Amino acid sequence: MQATHITFVLLDNMLATSATLPSEMLMAAQSAAERAQKKLHSAPVAPLKIITASLDGEVVKTRSGFLWQPDTAIANIQGSQIIYIPGLWRNPRPLIKKSTALLSWLQTEYQNGAQISAVGTGCCFLAEAGLLDGKAATTHWHYFDQFQKDYPLAQLKRQYFITKAGNLYCAASVNSLADLTVHFIQRLYGKEIANHVERHFSHEIRRAYEASGFFEKEHNLHPDEDITQIQIWLQDNYYRDIVMSQLAEKFGLSTRTLNRRFKAALGISPLDFLQEVRINIAKDLLKTSNLSISEIVDKVGYQDTGFFTLLFKKHMATTPIAYRETVRAKLFSAS
Repeated sequence: MQATHITFVLLDNMLATSATLPSEMLMAAQSAAERAQKKLHSAPVAPLKIITASLDGEVVKTRSGFLWQPDTAIANIQGSQIIYIPGLWRNPRPLIKKSTALLSWLQTEYQNGAQISAVGTGCCFLAEAGLLDGKAATTHWHYFDQFQKDYPLAQLKRQYFITKAGNLYCAASVNSLADLTVHFIQRLYGKEIANHVERHFSHEIRRAYEASGFFEKEHNLHPDEDITQIQIWLQDNYYRDIVMSQLAEKFGLSTRTLNRRFKAALGISPLDFLQEVRINIAKDLLKTSNLSISEIVDKVGYQDTGFFTLLFKKHMATTPIAYRETVRAKLFSAS
């Protein structure tokens, strides 16, 4: 069973809870999932591989004065599936100026499909890397005005505690990060395990992830939980060679039932949904990366560049090359 790789970035003057809390929640989820697996004699649970990494592999000093020895340096990390960027106390700009290597690493990991979350002023690292240009974002309320001044291309959503734009998540506070981590746990282990962890870490009634966030281009919520799980699986595995009959079998459905229930829930077929996911990822890579068209085609799960170009033109009424030229011209003119 392949492990899920999760990386916690450690930075000087960070709020330790922005790494310790989600890591403890994730480990609790894995333990609960393993207990449930043994009880039900079900398929083995995918293990978590949690790694901490600092800019240079050296000890960092947290805001509270604790010294934290990371496992490694960020340069040694590749292929993370989930990345956590911590919040910093007060002004993050001095550290951002010293963190060119981190910004480059975040860009590379994002291009490779990592889901990246940042909390509070840590969201500035995503913005500084250019990953939030034209995308929804939030940050700690105390830093709203400065964030908007420093990153005018980011679409700051002051009224939301969590934002999601593709694989990029921003959380306004550590409490919001806990809600976001429950969401990640649900995607990894299912709703029952997520509810179990939430009950153990939050006795008080919390706002649901869906109620506190702004989600770009998300399909409307619907009550069909099986279809929700299939949506999540497609969003997480869009780069694979996906055959709809095999997808239906994986979730215990016939192909006909899968198509019928998917269309009833979302108004489109699962193939159309997969194509939307892939096109949206490709659009972002065209805007933010220097990958060639063929490299992008491969990363989003297609083998035929010609077919992808026709599909992209059908969705966007322009070719991938023309789209890249247009969005980049707008970015440069905006700055």
